Amino acid sequence: MDSHVAGFSFCIFIHLVSWYVLMTRTMLKSKIHRATVTGADLNYEGSVTLDAELMSLADILPNERVDIWNVTTGTRLHTYAMKGRAGSGVVCINGAAAHLVSQGDMVIIASWQDMENEQAKNHVPKVVFVDANNRPMDMGRQVEVGGPGDVPKSEQEARDR
Repeated sequence: MDSHVAGFSFCIFIHLVSWYVLMTRTMLKSKIHRATVTGADLNYEGSVTLDAELMSLADILPNERVDIWNVTTGTRLHTYAMKGRAGSGVVCINGAAAHLVSQGDMVIIASWQDMENEQAKNHVPKVVFVDANNRPMDMGRQVEVGGPGDVPKSEQEARDR
């Protein structure tokens, strides 16, 4: 094998190894689950205003990209978070997104994080469950319950279904 081919092959091998080792995945970092929309302001410039306490619990920073999934209508959108008054329960969809969401709709607000493959394998997202007034509830609960197609995590769980 000529030295150029061997060198090229070695470079390809190193590239593939580094890609595998350094590969990142975009994982659900956190979500505010089934919040009630308190307002939809078409005349605002954009974003979603969130109760500062909910943002803190969900580890969402001001100006961080969030996805909003409207459970009521099925629409989905991307925007960024703005901090509202702590303890207010505010979830106000602003700007053009107000065409897709109405006051009283139920939404899920999700944030994302890129992480290395090994970290992603053990990652557990933060899930903030809220009541109808967007007050945090069920604070000790860490794991979501999947739908009927969810794979049981243990044989005992399977027997308990």
